Amino acid sequence: MVQPAGLLSFPREDPIAAGMLDNELPEGESAAAPLTSAAEPLDAYSAAVVGAVEQVGPAVVSVYVGGAREAERARGGAGSGVVVTPDGYLLTNEHVVQRVTEARVTFVDGRSVPAVVAGRDPATDLAVLRAQAAALPYARLAPEQRLRPAGVVSALGRSLRSRQGRLIESVVQHTAALNPGNSGGPLVDALGRVAGINTAIIAMAQGIGFAVPASTAQWVLTEILTQGRVRRAWLGIAARDRPLDLRLVRALGLRTRHAAEVLSREGSGPAATSDLRPGDLIVAVNEEPVDGIDALHRLLGRVPPGSELTLQVVRRTQLVEVGLVVREPPP
Repeated sequence: MVQPAGLLSFPREDPIAAGMLDNELPEGESAAAPLTSAAEPLDAYSAAVVGAVEQVGPAVVSVYVGGAREAERARGGAGSGVVVTPDGYLLTNEHVVQRVTEARVTFVDGRSVPAVVAGRDPATDLAVLRAQAAALPYARLAPEQRLRPAGVVSALGRSLRSRQGRLIESVVQHTAALNPGNSGGPLVDALGRVAGINTAIIAMAQGIGFAVPASTAQWVLTEILTQGRVRRAWLGIAARDRPLDLRLVRALGLRTRHAAEVLSREGSGPAATSDLRPGDLIVAVNEEPVDGIDALHRLLGRVPPGSELTLQVVRRTQLVEVGLVVREPPP
């Protein structure tokens, strides 16, 4: 379900706090803190929460977008972040550092160090910073999502529209308290691993918050560290969602009742050098159905630039295949 963009709030400016959520423990793994007797479930849960927070807490930072003097005077950071590599790379929200290339991060022990923005991805509201210090504590990203709707996790697999208009997939909906300044902070599982990066709350919705899943954060981090940027395939078209005539769906044996209608082609884009035309209705990419712009974005996000794609399009009353090679969008 897509949440209406107008209801989303991206909190900034106050102290940090790490979220805590229930996690289905893999077989053979134990919680971050030893559990007490099974007859004392509340004490056991409390011990797990305390243990997880103690484990990840040293790696959580406040992010200040001013210099050292501004950081000393500020009551709270522009947002939060969490160090996730031994060499000081940390994750936060893109909207926290969207106008700066340098920042300052403060750890829970009071240590404050400069940081530089290594890369950003507005499409997922994630940014990667490099703290300019050695021997920093760091947390681990959860290797796979093993969450379940329990405790503070109220829903899985949600979609959240970013400021760029793209959908962020597999978002974790939770009820962990998010306050101004929590943007970019970690949502933590019972093993003390980062299961998500907090990104938004719904205003006037009784504390419902959202976190970008660890799997997405890991992909963005890997892209930025290995490529220097997040690479996405680009068609070079303007498009809109378009319902299909049911008679046409039946006649052509289509697997979707909606399509992405091509409105125009950018002169320098891959579509401009192909047979794709304004008015074409994209119904599939490489035989995978496309039921609108969000589905098209999702498919393009899974292929690297330079890939050759075959688009199945409806042109008037005919089903036509169009081949093209996607590439990165211009800077």
